[in-house]
Amino acid sequence: MAFDKPALWTGPNPMPAVAKKALKPRTKPAEVRRDDILRAAAALFIAKGVGAATIDEIATRAEVAKGTFYLYFTSKEDLVGALRERFVKGFRTRIRDAIEACRPDDWSGRLKSFVGAGIAAYLDDHQLHDVVFHDHRPDQRQMKGDNPLLGDLSSLLAAGTQAGAWSVGHPDLTAIVLFQGLHGAVDDAIERGVLDGSELAENLSALFLKMVDAR
Repeated sequence: MAFDKPALWTGPNPMPAVAKKALKPRTKPAEVRRDDILRAAAALFIAKGVGAATIDEIATRAEVAKGTFYLYFTSKEDLVGALRERFVKGFRTRIRDAIEACRPDDWSGRLKSFVGAGIAAYLDDHQLHDVVFHDHRPDQRQMKGDNPLLGDLSSLLAAGTQAGAWSVGHPDLTAIVLFQGLHGAVDDAIERGVLDGSELAENLSALFLKMVDAR
């Protein structure tokens, strides 16, 4: 008994849509993939702490293979360092933008902008700050001393002194005192559940202007 050969299928690919989607390559620019890993790590560190979160969990949350993680970071410690750098970069940008919105000769306004933007940035992202900075060890003291925000504030104080806006004999030392004061004041505000830092910024700015003997 003869059988006809089955006709060749010439229509659309019958592969289910789900299967086709699964075979579709997933590509992202390297900087986007790196940012996905950083955001996943930040969320896990805030939820669980740096020590408890694993690289496997970070990779899963970022939707990357574990091997992909190591294309961008050598270890979890390396990743924490990258988060620190990103936090400081965002903090500095926010302060710089606020200062540059002031007139060049408005030195009181520029110092107030530093304080106000610094407080707002810290309040907005203090959870991440706490998990990536508050695990400080003695061997990291130099890292804390290299805080670029201190250099930014010192430069502002020196420039204001040169312009005759205030009198600061030791800009570097004064910057340390003012910045640590700001940091402590915001920590206290967070502990008390303060969400809006505008009143704190106003009060702290007035105190700082007295301390630098603003004209």
